[in-house]
Amino acid sequence: MNAFDLTGRLAVVTGAKRGIGFAVAEALAAAGADVVGVSATLDPASSEIGDRVRGLGREFSGYRVDFADRAAVTGFADTLAAADRPVDILVNNAGTIRRAPAAEHPLDWFDEVLEVDLTSTFVLSQVLGRRMLATGYGRIVFTASLLSFQGGINVPGYAAAKSGVAGLIRALSNEWAGRGVTVNGIAPGYIATDNTQALQDDPDRSKAILERIPAGRWGTAADIAGAAVFLASEAAGYVSGAILPVDGGWLGR
Repeated sequence: MNAFDLTGRLAVVTGAKRGIGFAVAEALAAAGADVVGVSATLDPASSEIGDRVRGLGREFSGYRVDFADRAAVTGFADTLAAADRPVDILVNNAGTIRRAPAAEHPLDWFDEVLEVDLTSTFVLSQVLGRRMLATGYGRIVFTASLLSFQGGINVPGYAAAKSGVAGLIRALSNEWAGRGVTVNGIAPGYIATDNTQALQDDPDRSKAILERIPAGRWGTAADIAGAAVFLASEAAGYVSGAILPVDGGWLGR
């Protein structure tokens, strides 16, 4: 048996329209899973990720959900939880970031980042987790961050949210791992996506970042995909409450 085979599983991937979410959704489909892709701007009827998943011979359903709207997130979660087919894998990847020095950081930015990056992930995990617990099987994977361990610069809301994600991973694992539902996270390093474009475009910050990464390069969204497949698979059946850094060696520096 291939312990990484996800054939017959249904995976929900948030933030699936682009970046890390896109790469993860495609990788899960390549491993055999059918995919529900979700994004704040995804066209449910026509999307590149939908085409990729179907091209791999898997089923795809698309949803547009504003993760800053708690009622919308709850409604979406309730819809999935009530469907005939249970969700086996939940990848809480959708997120946002706002950059401003802490002394001038607008409170509405802080609130928005916490709602999208932390609260929405709890809502989805709680609602879909109930059915996973009822069936005795589930895999929940969060996109954490290097800032689950560090403080960052000019991103107090993001650092607070991703630190909260780390705590949430451990809290859910403590309650659910013994009931067949593993809960883990991936901490991407500096990945070349839209969220890090401002850093990539800043010559001084980009140079400083690259000089600290032992691998000597920015990561790509595809670098995260293998870790997601692992944590979603039977190969990680005894892994729970863990946060796996995929950072080119950053945290070990």
